[in-house]
Amino acid sequence: MQAREDPVPTAEAVLSTSMSKSTLRKDAGARRADLALALPDFARRIAALATDLDLPGGAVVSGYWPIRDEADPRALMASLAARGHPLALPRVAERAAPLAFHRWTPGDATLIDMFGLTEPLASADLAAPSVLLVPLLAFDAAGYRLGYGGGYYDRTLAGLRAEGDIVAVGVAYAGQEIGAVPHHDHDQRLDAIVTENGLRRFTP
Repeated sequence: MQAREDPVPTAEAVLSTSMSKSTLRKDAGARRADLALALPDFARRIAALATDLDLPGGAVVSGYWPIRDEADPRALMASLAARGHPLALPRVAERAAPLAFHRWTPGDATLIDMFGLTEPLASADLAAPSVLLVPLLAFDAAGYRLGYGGGYYDRTLAGLRAEGDIVAVGVAYAGQEIGAVPHHDHDQRLDAIVTENGLRRFTP
């Protein structure tokens, strides 16, 4: 029997999804800013979830340095490091390419890139993470995330998953959940989400 091929999205469908995401990003950004003000103890609360993640011993975890009102994963990263997990930070090596990952520990030098992101130095040792903590604007019950439109995490996750197992864990305020995130086949789902309410895993 011939394998079924998924239909290629039409130009109209792609444009419609793009417009929907643009509107959602604006609304989600405003909602996240309000949640950040309402939950000043967010970082401390999720730090206690390191055990719940139940990661393999020594698994390398890539986090991120939060900007503006992003949910802050740094206390969780510190908690994971205390449990023996090496840390890494992502770096935008070039536009329209997957992220590069470099070893990082609290106190290591960083720099601010052209996008205003705090990144590890390019000279830091490269890392091969098996767990990614991922920032987002919104997420849904199926594990789809609304990012910023650059596609960096989608490209990165697609490449890593083609090579082996990788766990993508969103970090968000619980109030960032929406009914549905518009998506196409190339959009990568999260395996789990960490919020101030706990860890929640998504079923494939």
